[in-house]
Amino acid sequence: MVSGWKAITISCSLLAGSAFGQSSQAAKKGRDDVLQRDKATAYYHYSLGHMYAEMAASYNNRGDYFNKAIENYRLAIKADPGASFLSEELSDLYIQSGRLREAVSDAEDILKQNPNDLNARRILARIYARLIGDSQQNRLDEGYLRKAIEQYQKVTEKDPGDTESWLMLGRLHKLAQSSPEAEKAYKKALENDPNNEDALTGLAMVYADLGDAKQAADLLKRAADKNPTGRSLTTLASTYEQMREYALAAETLKKAIEISPANAAELKRALARDLMLSEQLDDALATYKALAAEDPKDPETQLRMSQIYRQKKDFAKAREASNKARELDPNSLEIRYNDVNLLESEGKNTEAIALLKEIVDSTAKRTYTASERGNRVVLLERLGTMYRANEQFPQAIETFKQIGETDPEMAPRGTLQIVETYRLAKDYPKAEAEAKAALAKNSGDRALRGMYASLLADQGKSDAAIAEMKKLVAEKADRETWISMAQVYEKSKRFNDMAKAIDEAEKLAQGKEEKEGITFMRGAMLEKQKRFDEAEAEFRKVLAASPDNAAALNYLGYMLADRNVRLPEALELITKALDNDPGNGAYLDSLGWVYYRLGRFPEAETQLKLALDKTSRDPTVHDHLGDVYYKQGKIREAIGQWQASLKEWETAASSEQEPVEIAKVQKKLEGAKVRLAKEGGPAGEKP
Repeated sequence: MVSGWKAITISCSLLAGSAFGQSSQAAKKGRDDVLQRDKATAYYHYSLGHMYAEMAASYNNRGDYFNKAIENYRLAIKADPGASFLSEELSDLYIQSGRLREAVSDAEDILKQNPNDLNARRILARIYARLIGDSQQNRLDEGYLRKAIEQYQKVTEKDPGDTESWLMLGRLHKLAQSSPEAEKAYKKALENDPNNEDALTGLAMVYADLGDAKQAADLLKRAADKNPTGRSLTTLASTYEQMREYALAAETLKKAIEISPANAAELKRALARDLMLSEQLDDALATYKALAAEDPKDPETQLRMSQIYRQKKDFAKAREASNKARELDPNSLEIRYNDVNLLESEGKNTEAIALLKEIVDSTAKRTYTASERGNRVVLLERLGTMYRANEQFPQAIETFKQIGETDPEMAPRGTLQIVETYRLAKDYPKAEAEAKAALAKNSGDRALRGMYASLLADQGKSDAAIAEMKKLVAEKADRETWISMAQVYEKSKRFNDMAKAIDEAEKLAQGKEEKEGITFMRGAMLEKQKRFDEAEAEFRKVLAASPDNAAALNYLGYMLADRNVRLPEALELITKALDNDPGNGAYLDSLGWVYYRLGRFPEAETQLKLALDKTSRDPTVHDHLGDVYYKQGKIREAIGQWQASLKEWETAASSEQEPVEIAKVQKKLEGAKVRLAKEGGPAGEKP
């Protein structure tokens, strides 16, 4: 019989290529078993059936050949009921000819006479599995899915050693979204054959669906180590990518390239991407250069090279590569968006905002496809956040409102950004009103509920905020919810509870980036408790894993500068943070403050003014600039900055109020006024 079953698929990729993937191997093994056992009658009828099946296929499923093939396969099965491959080939014959209903009817008739006929059940199960998929409408027939599961369950009950049936049962349960049952079936298959690649891969996919990426990766690695194939290695690499273990993914893809040279180009692209994401920039760049040499007209390769050069701060080469990419694909939205990122990295925020606004306006339409809607939401959200970072709060809010207008399903996401914008603008009543209105429409939205709890904590309503977060944790204790809980505890100054929430989040963290984020959060918590040595140890852990982590560099540098210790090291850390994130207002404030500590007042003044351009509502920056002015003898200017600092403290969230710091600013202001009066200036004069 022509092995036409290999081309048969159903609409679900879970079954495609795997539903009958072992048939040819099983058939070969079965034929060998028949020969070894010398069951002449079975082999005789099998040979005739196989011959007639091939003849039927050659003559467009001619009826007489098909009927003779069926008759001989049945006689072979009767002669050797234990040769399961015979029922597989018979069901494949029915499938090849399209006579599925006839196959079902015949098998059901046999089972009425003998319910224990496993071969009839195997045929029926395989036919039902074939009928699950509707290739025209791309949907599943749940009735046939249940029937297929029922038949395979009965087969495995009677024949627990039937590995192929356990595998198929696992696939069907996964298709039915019954992960526990799928897990049991795959484990049974592995009991029979501990190194079965399909079972290992199938069980890994079940664990991936359950969110256990690590266990999935362990199983896939086991399969790849036992039988390293292009398929097993690329599947393992994909799982590592889901875990954000990009370095491991890159190493795995290197092995896949060695084994599958025919797919080298595609695998090299995946390798280059993973090298880039794992911050192996030089290796990634070398790989992309090789790809560019092989295909000079590929715009994506030039785009990725531009992104790498941008990360390496080689803006001239980044611009050159971006220009080449645009020449190759002038209409690419991603390439135009890359230019926005490039301008922002160069510190040209105004130009970056203008370009992104132009892209948003030029791509506006009356109606959008699903893909266009998704892209537009991303662009609007980025434009809004850029406006917000530039303290253009009204423009940010208007932009975020367009998210819901573009895609009503994404309206809650736009609302979250609007609430956050009001919060950063220190307009807490509007932020709370916006959050309440959104929750009235989407009471079950977890992100909105978390944001609302955070707002309550901002305003000093700690008990209500914590109660809301406890409800969210009770419903679903995932990493993001524990982090939100930790942030609410932080605003409530309940650091012991915050530490416990961080520990819970850490248990669920996957990949380098998530783990670093948890470590950074713990360091910040310890610093707020003035446990400086412990805090420094946490930040050092982050930097050991990611030496260019700008947030950790800045936090550690500022912590040293604020305590007036190890100032040269603090300067080095903060400078490096700004190299990685130029134009960051918080980092500019840190640099100004360390210059102040070093007595380099003109440089401190320059950096703090730049910081105020970015974060004009930050009371600490005003306070720092006041200190610099005072040291320079600019008393009026110092008074002005301290007055601005106190004004910003007045409008700060209750959770951010620092009575000790406010008292220090008030004392400095009063002292400056006294000094100004003594030096002959009008004490009550406003600077």
